[in-house]
Amino acid sequence: MAKTSTPKTAKKAKKPYRLVKKKSGKYAVIQKGKKVNGPEKVAILLAEGLIKALTPKAKPAAE
Repeated sequence: MAKTSTPKTAKKAKKPYRLVKKKSGKYAVIQKGKKVNGPEKVAILLAEGLIKALTPKAKPAAE
């Protein structure tokens, strides 16, 4: 019986951050051993699809 060769797969690029889900259901982003906060954290979570971007409500027209 001849041995069949399996195609080699490319390795995924390793992410420079780590996502951790907390007990509260929120996510923590850790990069180089430190927590990431603010707009950087929001951008990462949006890119991963873990949160949705909120849009401001339209203001009612003044009469």
